[in-house]
Amino acid sequence: MRIVGGTFSGRVLRAPAGAATRPTSEKVREALFNILGRLLGPIDGAHVLDVFAGSGGVGIEALSRGAAHATFIDSGKAALLAIRGNLADLGLTDRATVLPQDAVAACARHRPAEPWRLVFVDPPYASDLATRAVIAIPSESLAPGAVIVIEHDRRNAPPDALGSLLRTDQRRYGDTMISFYEVPA
Repeated sequence: MRIVGGTFSGRVLRAPAGAATRPTSEKVREALFNILGRLLGPIDGAHVLDVFAGSGGVGIEALSRGAAHATFIDSGKAALLAIRGNLADLGLTDRATVLPQDAVAACARHRPAEPWRLVFVDPPYASDLATRAVIAIPSESLAPGAVIVIEHDRRNAPPDALGSLLRTDQRRYGDTMISFYEVPA
């Protein structure tokens, strides 16, 4: 798995050992950041949250593209080793926070130094964990105009509304779907 764009484009990331983690493909990450570029413009200086982070690929992709800081949440030992290893390999440990916790609890409790402008949630597909994690994020932890992205299976889509957040777009890449949520203006 490689970083698709930005400063670290082409660098290879380590993935967690075992089948418990399903890394977001390069094709989906590239499409995701192209869409985010249209929605948010440049993400320079943004603070990013990567929930169920796995290898940390999406958060690291954001850092590579100019985000100031990324927070990674995962509770799997293999995932945490991969995230920390990838951040160290790329010299990004000073621009990251790794929370080795249950995702829903961490979303509810953690208060970022700066509100998150981009939140990416990629839970196990056959679960309601994405919905629970997103609803747990306090509104004051989200920057004005923040975008929340949920990666999910096409057969297990989250609802159109998650609290005050509304789905504004949805894209399909094979069996993988990406839903985009925003706070209504």
